[in-house]
Amino acid sequence: MKLLLIGAGNMGGAMLSGLKEHDITVVEKYKPRVKELKELYPNINIVNEIPNLEKYIVILAIKPQTLSSLQTVGTAKALISILAGVNLQRLKKSIKAQSYIRAMPNIAALKQKAVISVCGDKEMKDTALELLSSIGKCFWLESEKELDIATGIGGSAPAWMALVAEALSDGAVKLGLNRAVSYQYVAYLLEGVGELLKEEHPALLKDKVTSPGGTTAAGAAKLEEGKVRDAFIKAMEACYNKTQEL
Repeated sequence: MKLLLIGAGNMGGAMLSGLKEHDITVVEKYKPRVKELKELYPNINIVNEIPNLEKYIVILAIKPQTLSSLQTVGTAKALISILAGVNLQRLKKSIKAQSYIRAMPNIAALKQKAVISVCGDKEMKDTALELLSSIGKCFWLESEKELDIATGIGGSAPAWMALVAEALSDGAVKLGLNRAVSYQYVAYLLEGVGELLKEEHPALLKDKVTSPGGTTAAGAAKLEEGKVRDAFIKAMEACYNKTQEL
């Protein structure tokens, strides 16, 4: 398959790092970025104008606000968009394609560890999942509503997890632990717990760690006093409501 990546910034660049072994052409106009890409990927074709779309599966990774000014010719075999807040209806009005996919990767795509929400035309499902899995774990969803709900977990929650990580580190530093060491502890903590949660229900993992009258139970009681779970649930609701406004 022939791929056309339009936009190679942070997310587009992450896509490119995972798809560099494919037959891929990259559209990028920012000259310093073009120079960087040519150094990183000397064998990849990089152009500054969008070619005729006829023979390509197009991966759209530009800034959402620039979509209205995008000029294209031809009908793509398929369009895979990773533009936040741009629904399928708007994509269909903007770019001609035989089928359409909307995907929402998160910032962990930079390490090929993204969680990616995907929805759209089912005839393109398998190909889209194959391509997008190059930057992480894909989740096929049946509707754009489900994708908007999942935006809280996939798109926004990395920032919330960073808040948790910072708070845990601050607590350790307050008690006397070195700041740099505390950050490393938390990074590996989140990585390890993530691996465990792939195979175990969160409540069961919590119960395994929580001994009667122990340190974990004491800390959990304080978290409940602070309504931490309630705050996360409300954060998810606020995130979904904002997607509807956009």
